[in-house]
Amino acid sequence: MLNVQRFFSCAAPGRSLASPALAFFVATAGAVVLGGCAASPPPFYAAAMSGSLVNVYGPEASAGAPQAPPQAPAAPTQAPPPSEPFAPRPLPGADGATLQTLARSERTAPLRYRVIVIPGSGCAGMGPIADRYFAGLLHAQVLVLHKPGVDPQARTAPGDCAREFVQQDRLSTWLDHARAALVADARQRARDGAPALPQLLVGISEGAELLPALAPEVPQLAGLVLLSASGLDPQEAGRLQAQRLGAQEDWEELARVVAGSRPDTAVAQGRSLGYWRDLWSWPLTLPLVQSPWPVLQVWGGEDALVPPAAYERFAELAALRTEPYCARSLPDADHGLQRRAAGADGVQQVWAWAEQWARDPAAGLCAPLSR
Repeated sequence: MLNVQRFFSCAAPGRSLASPALAFFVATAGAVVLGGCAASPPPFYAAAMSGSLVNVYGPEASAGAPQAPPQAPAAPTQAPPPSEPFAPRPLPGADGATLQTLARSERTAPLRYRVIVIPGSGCAGMGPIADRYFAGLLHAQVLVLHKPGVDPQARTAPGDCAREFVQQDRLSTWLDHARAALVADARQRARDGAPALPQLLVGISEGAELLPALAPEVPQLAGLVLLSASGLDPQEAGRLQAQRLGAQEDWEELARVVAGSRPDTAVAQGRSLGYWRDLWSWPLTLPLVQSPWPVLQVWGGEDALVPPAAYERFAELAALRTEPYCARSLPDADHGLQRRAAGADGVQQVWAWAEQWARDPAAGLCAPLSR
């Protein structure tokens, strides 16, 4: 259960948006974690990690979460430990900035494919859990991008994000930096004579909102993978979550703040108005429906952060796609794809499907789900 008693202590002066229902929504839908204020944050990273991931990846996977004994993943990897764990690999971002990334070679020969990962919200890095989180990607090289200002090894709780990070964190900025980094990555691979591998572009929760715009920068792109992401425009997914929680009035009040005259740098509910304004106008559904790449979408049947109606609505729209689309809801799994009662890790199941596809790419990205 989230701690939302003081979640809105950063709200605009003179405006009290203290609804616990909307506090829960603002913290989670679209993987939005509030930061940069004194409010007590929810004890998870809303994108790659949820509270239940502590059961699989250790206490560092969830800031502030109680320690629980580790459990085996649902899909055994049947592989030795990686000879080379994840290592830093800085890439140029936009406007001369440097983007911090993590890279890892394949765990076992032969090398068959490459996976590029766009994590979601928050200011903590994936470094502390990367080796375990991506363990099931046996025959793949893996590249994990981090948002500007995020240290890959940081375990910063969402509510402790630096004010500088809060000020610069918005989808348009993240997209510019990620696009520049992927262009640089492709050029470097070409200079190095790296093999032309099929590549998967994976978006975790909020990270999926960047996939259609980043896809053209990935050579030999074989498909888009959405983990715990509805596929709807963020504003539409937010509206559905507000309805789910009975917080429509609070959602409308937030919309009025976003449409107001305060500058983008102003902070409302722990996020800059620039962040909220990007979210309010961000296109995702149409670019995904029209994208020329296969799309694989996986989510938890008990996802408390994205409403079932959002997943259902996108599935209806995705039926119009001319390219393959396949979706799978993991029963009893949460936003982090964890099945706590069964002690099962749905993330490793996704990687198992990727491994099956990589053995026969010509069959298509959706083939393993039909077997």
